[in-house]
Amino acid sequence: MSSDVTTLAGGLFALTDRGAGVPLRELALVGLTAAIITYFATGPVRVLATRLGAVAYPRERDVHVTPTPRMGGLAMFLGVITAVFLASQLPALTRGFVYSTGMPAVLVAGAVIMGIGLIDDRWGLDALTKFAGQITAASVLVTMGVAWSVLYIPIGGVGTIVLDQASSILLTLALTVSVVNAMNFVDGLDGLAAGLGLITALAICMFSVGLLRDHGGDVLFYPPAVISVVLAGACLGFLPHNFHRAKIFMGDSGSMLIGLMLSAASTTAAGPVSQNAYGARDVFVLLSPFLLVAAVIFVPMLDLLLAIVRRTRAGRSAFSPDKMHLHHRLLQIGHSHRRVVLLIYLWVGIVAFGAASTIFFRPRDTAAVMLGAIVVAGIATAIPLLRRGGDYYDEE
Repeated sequence: MSSDVTTLAGGLFALTDRGAGVPLRELALVGLTAAIITYFATGPVRVLATRLGAVAYPRERDVHVTPTPRMGGLAMFLGVITAVFLASQLPALTRGFVYSTGMPAVLVAGAVIMGIGLIDDRWGLDALTKFAGQITAASVLVTMGVAWSVLYIPIGGVGTIVLDQASSILLTLALTVSVVNAMNFVDGLDGLAAGLGLITALAICMFSVGLLRDHGGDVLFYPPAVISVVLAGACLGFLPHNFHRAKIFMGDSGSMLIGLMLSAASTTAAGPVSQNAYGARDVFVLLSPFLLVAAVIFVPMLDLLLAIVRRTRAGRSAFSPDKMHLHHRLLQIGHSHRRVVLLIYLWVGIVAFGAASTIFFRPRDTAAVMLGAIVVAGIATAIPLLRRGGDYYDEE
């Protein structure tokens, strides 16, 4: 496996000097720009949110105990806009804008989702109106060419199939709305949504860099790399303001923006991946875009399914609020707020980076590392139960 790492490192640094290679320096600059702009914009946005009355007051089921401004997604979007504009001006990345509409599509769809989110952060929206806004934003992506065009099915020897227009639209809308709502659903602890967005975006960027390496810098793989590194930067810049104890919440404007950009990044990464490029045996590479989406939604979807079962068995509405979500349970067994967030980071990171690493390493090596990581994560999660001391709970 060490030889694989050496080959990977040598190949990537060699490609940075080629005109049609992997523009690592430029991608790093774009991500850093998103982080810096987001970080410095968050303070003024916090003041603006307070003046506008966009403040989250504690409810019975909430974890935070003091009124906290939201609308942090606006600062993140400012970072995204600035970074994408910079990318469009860098010679090494300009090709991605000439031959693809992926990045402009993210800005337009992001503006739609941002408008819906900001209104919800300030005045509140009913679920149906919010859902309509999500569908509209996802439709913008599809209209501007960001859609799943191929699908790899490893069962029954089906292999890669080309989707017709209707199937492409439906799949893209379904996945985009699912990821948007998953990120919205998981935004219940300080730093959780921003951290998960950062981890998953970095994993998608890692996967995209591998695609660029394997395809000689093919312009089709620029959009997922740029979209993901921009999102990673925005999340990184927001985290210092949002980690426990949070000075500002990202609100629905932020969580839905993260979900939209993660969906767009994985969608643009999935389209150009060809079975002919990797061979039928490299099933994990072909499935990686789906696995990256799964990394985003598996925690909130598991939480949602358990909540539905729990509430239904208790004779209550499946959508009635309670304090029995996954993060509530982890707090109750003795983990602190910060530890709960870090544990969920760990579990999502295992899935996300496990999926992304298949493009660099053999599936056997990846599976071995993931298995070890799962064991470590399981032990870390169970520590309070194993101690049974009763005094393990830490407010910090």
